[in-house]
Order: sequence, then C-alpha cells, then structure tokens
Amino acid sequence: MNVQQLKTIMEIQALGSLGSISSAQNSSNQSTDMFQQLLNQALLSTNKPSFSANALGAVKEMIESQLPLTASAQNKVPPLPTVNNKEWHSPQSIDSIISRAADTFKLPKKLIQSVIKQESNFNPNAVSHAGASGLMQLMPSTARGLGVTNIFDPEENVFAGAKYLKQMLDKYNGDIHLALAAYNAGPGNVDKYNGIPPFKETTNYVKKVTTSYFA
Repeated sequence: MNVQQLKTIMEIQALGSLGSISSAQNSSNQSTDMFQQLLNQALLSTNKPSFSANALGAVKEMIESQLPLTASAQNKVPPLPTVNNKEWHSPQSIDSIISRAADTFKLPKKLIQSVIKQESNFNPNAVSHAGASGLMQLMPSTARGLGVTNIFDPEENVFAGAKYLKQMLDKYNGDIHLALAAYNAGPGNVDKYNGIPPFKETTNYVKKVTTSYFA
C-alpha cells in the first residue's frame, strides 16, 4: 500500500466518522462498511497494482455525496492562509505584525490598529463589496502596486497597508485626516476637493478612525 492509498483510506475513515454523528444513519452504516471492506482489501493487496488510488478516490466521492451537508459546514469559513507553516490567526500574532509594521514605517501602532478596526475589525479574511481584502482592506490593484503576492496573508497585508498609509501621511505633510481620507477615497479625490471629499462614507470613515486613534 503506498502513501496515497493510505491517505485516501484515512480520509474515507474520517468521512465514516462524520456520518456516524449525523442523522443519516443509513449513510453512516454504509460508509463504515465501505471503509472496512476497503481496508481489508488494501491489507491483502499491498503489492497488487490493480488496487489503485483511483478506485479509492471513487469510493471516497461516493461516500461524500451521501453525507448530509450540515448548517455548520454550509457556513464554514475557508481556512486562514499560512505563511512558512505559521498560522497567523491568533490576536497575539496579528498584534506582533502590527508592532513590526509600525516600527518599520515609523507610524504610531495605535493608528494602524484604528485603521484595521474600522476596515476589517481584525478579520484577515474580510472582503468588501468593492473587492477590498484582508485586514487593511487593500484593493487588488493597490496591493499589486505595493508588491503584495497574497492579499490574505496578514503580514503582507498589514505591511503593505502601513506603507501606503505612510505614503499618504508624507504626501499630506502629516495631516492624519487627509491621509485617512486618501486611504479611503484615494488621493485623487482629496486633491480634487482640496480636502476631505464630501462623500458620506469617507467623512464617516475619517471620523471613526480618528475618534478611535485619539481616544
């Protein structure tokens, strides 16, 4: 039995266990019986090429199709991206990223935190209706321009967002209100209106972020 076959059998066993806790008892018993038959066949057919991973895969798909989709499965959030085998979902890890970004770009840590709170409420997987993504809600075009390769990687996202925020602060001579307006509505609109654009979303955004930052 090769590694792929063993892996597939283990997946089938897990599906059998899933079925056993569902309300579909017939599917549960059937998947358990299938698993036992496959395991017996695998043990007896270790050196037989006729026992293929494709056959196992077909049975696995059959069992999956018989299992009911629970409410929790329907609403399951995709797993958080990982970088270098490190999971960045913990508040402690995100706080560490924010601290390093603040040090790198000479920004107040609380300012970055205030922006993230308003943008995504610290959800690395957040996506807006306009397509802005990640902790600091970067637009794909902005992210690409900042060298981001994975917009949902919290480290890449926060460092790119902090860099962009720093660019806006430099552009507007340290004026936090204008920098935040530019972060939300784009520097073109700030320049066009020679100040905070008269957009309800932008004015509310600047107010909420500054209220959090100066609190």
